[in-house]
Amino acid sequence: MGIVARQTLKNTVSTYSGFALGAVNTLFLYTNFLTEEYYGLVGYLLSTANILMPLFAFGVHNTMVKYFSFYKEGEEQRKFVFMMFVLPLFVIVPAGLLGIVGYNYIAAFLSQKNPVVRDYVWAIYGVAFAMAYFEVFFAWVKVHMRSTFGNFMKEVFSRAVVMILLFAVYFNWIGVERFVIYLMGMYILRTLLMMIYAWKVQKPHFIRAFPVNATQVWKYSGLIVLAGSIAVVLLDIDKFMIGQYVVIDNVAFYNVAVYIAMVIVVPSRAMHQITYPMTAKLMNNNLREELGLLYKRSSLTLYVIGGLLFLWITLNVGELYRVIPGNYSDGITVVFFIAVAKLSENLMGNNNSILFNSDYYRIILFFGVFLAGLTVVLNMIFIPVWGIHGAAFATLLAILVYNSTKIGFVYFKLKMHPFTDKTWKTTLAILFVLLVFGFWDFDFYPLVNIGLKSVLIGAVYLFLVYQFHLSEDIVEAIRKVLKKKARR
Repeated sequence: MGIVARQTLKNTVSTYSGFALGAVNTLFLYTNFLTEEYYGLVGYLLSTANILMPLFAFGVHNTMVKYFSFYKEGEEQRKFVFMMFVLPLFVIVPAGLLGIVGYNYIAAFLSQKNPVVRDYVWAIYGVAFAMAYFEVFFAWVKVHMRSTFGNFMKEVFSRAVVMILLFAVYFNWIGVERFVIYLMGMYILRTLLMMIYAWKVQKPHFIRAFPVNATQVWKYSGLIVLAGSIAVVLLDIDKFMIGQYVVIDNVAFYNVAVYIAMVIVVPSRAMHQITYPMTAKLMNNNLREELGLLYKRSSLTLYVIGGLLFLWITLNVGELYRVIPGNYSDGITVVFFIAVAKLSENLMGNNNSILFNSDYYRIILFFGVFLAGLTVVLNMIFIPVWGIHGAAFATLLAILVYNSTKIGFVYFKLKMHPFTDKTWKTTLAILFVLLVFGFWDFDFYPLVNIGLKSVLIGAVYLFLVYQFHLSEDIVEAIRKVLKKKARR
């Protein structure tokens, strides 16, 4: 097994392990060990820091990966490395000075709806700074083909430390106020450990000057800042705006609901690692017919898998909320809205890969700016009216418009779309199972109910998939399982 394959496998394990730890933290530990107010505060602070992070990093984490191999060993490469490590400071230092001078005004603005935020506004800057430079050091090891440790620190370490801190709160070793401080300390510690590892992999050598093509690199970094900011805005702006419009407890309710629904897009992220290079190869060789088949096949496979996850989540969410204390069940409608939005993303198949590998890749940035603006406007309209349900509805509308726009653009330019007659049959299968099991629950302990109901839902849905041959890939996988059982 080569180094790329080994690191891919290790990164996959880290990603899913981190997701599992995050699920335990989000659904059970935060909800049991912190008050709703402080859980909402943590979600608000981290979301705001995430929004600042791309700006603080100034796109260096992507720019370094793109341009490092462009330079040969020598003066220009050392100048480039120096520029990459200091470039974020051109944003971070002025932002820090502005924060010091205008701290009272910034704190007053962010805490006007929720006074509890005022005492912790400074933590936003600290976390954003740590996140930004973590990505810079992570990029340094990536260009030296050593991504495993960084991925572990990003996906597993942070969530494991949060778990330890939450238990520390439970056992009264620290108070909830200290938890926020230690949480920021964890992000700083993670960055320091990443820096030490990066220096161990390859100590960078600097020449205190900028390379000859510095202007070109800055322009690319600027585009990455914009693209990265758009991506983060789409993920976290709703939580930030909830904290500005309604009581901060609602951020906690929303955070739990979104995490539950995010399970639906996990398979698409895994498949993207496979379909991206395949799409690039087909497009480079101008194999348009094969590309169209891959478009449809990837869409259908992800839609069928996403459909099963959608059914498991939406049909069991009521039982799941029975084991989560407090008022978190207010987020049930949020789960449904976000689940529908994420299911629509699965329906996209390899649409993003097609756009990124086409001559129209810059249009994604334009679409992103449009979506970010639309998301903010819709949140401003619906959050004051419906609270967290309005935020979820705004997200659903924005994502549906965004996905429809990208599908329409690919069809207009390349004359291909991801839909087949089996797409509509899969939709009918999802609706059928949703109606059959929608009002049916057992009278056992909630987790037992979830297990029994999930088995029945899975059996009925997969029977429909197999019987009507809805996805070639899924049907083949079912056949292999049945053959193995028959041999036993």
